[in-house]
Amino acid sequence: MPSQSRVEETLTEEDALRADMYALLATLLARPPGQDVLDKAASLSGDASEIGRGVTALGKLARQATPASVEREYNALFIGLGRGELLPYASYYLTGFLNEKPLALLRQHMAKLGIERAGDVKEPEDHIATLCEMMAGLIRGAFGEVLSVEDQHAFFNTHVATWAGHFFGDLEGAKGSVFYAPVGKIGRAFMEIEIEAFRMD
Repeated sequence: MPSQSRVEETLTEEDALRADMYALLATLLARPPGQDVLDKAASLSGDASEIGRGVTALGKLARQATPASVEREYNALFIGLGRGELLPYASYYLTGFLNEKPLALLRQHMAKLGIERAGDVKEPEDHIATLCEMMAGLIRGAFGEVLSVEDQHAFFNTHVATWAGHFFGDLEGAKGSVFYAPVGKIGRAFMEIEIEAFRMD
């Protein structure tokens, strides 16, 4: 995960909700959630929209899950013995290989924006959880200034929009997805909304 350097600025309600959604996805995808995260997820409920239905399903599953059961699912999906069912990296989705040009481009963009990789992180920066955390931080101004819509769009369009919807669709339909199926649903629908919103802006 990237390191954050300043306090969140005042946001519009819409941008605060966007940042919260990215932060939720980052938290659930960075590592297996502990009991505290499951307890928070268990309190969630949504409306009749696609994201809302995903949030409601996630809340229901979180109430039934244990940290051990979700950790088993997480490991099967993302880690596995040799590799998990899914590889949640931009480089892999865009080139078929890890640590390729998309990661190099991301590192250049991070340097330009003053975003530093946290010292204790071993995962490449193009992991979906790290990208979601970066989007939340860019919206909130956690790495410096709050980015303009144009600069947010440039980062999103270059590093997220090109593959994240595909990844979340794969996660939603993965053979091993139970707790993570609604996470995939939420992420896929949210990516569609973000793409459309940036297009309108």
